Amino acid sequence: MELSVSLATKCLLAAVLVSTTGCGTINTVFRPDAVASQNLKESRSYCENVPRIYSGVIYGFCTLNGAPDTTKEHTRDASGSLPIFAAELVGSGLLDTLVLPYTVYRQNRDGSIEIFR
Repeated sequence: MELSVSLATKCLLAAVLVSTTGCGTINTVFRPDAVASQNLKESRSYCENVPRIYSGVIYGFCTLNGAPDTTKEHTRDASGSLPIFAAELVGSGLLDTLVLPYTVYRQNRDGSIEIFR
């Protein structure tokens, strides 16, 4: 019985990690370019474009590379989000590697994703 619970717990944890990580890759590879552009514009990113190759990882860094939002109250310690960001980068890196042949083709055909201001 304990083995089943342990296995179920591991499967649930893996499902949660897979569903929450890699969203940068989802936003840049599987959704229209306008979605990634709009999301980065809303996060006030300084990035002007996102290359399609390893775009999920670059997207993650671009969300961090932006003007601070002065409308939000920063009461929590930002170091608590470091494990989440690390999991996002690892997940995006893995998914980006899996879709690498497709993103190389799209980079060659369409170029980088432009962030319109």
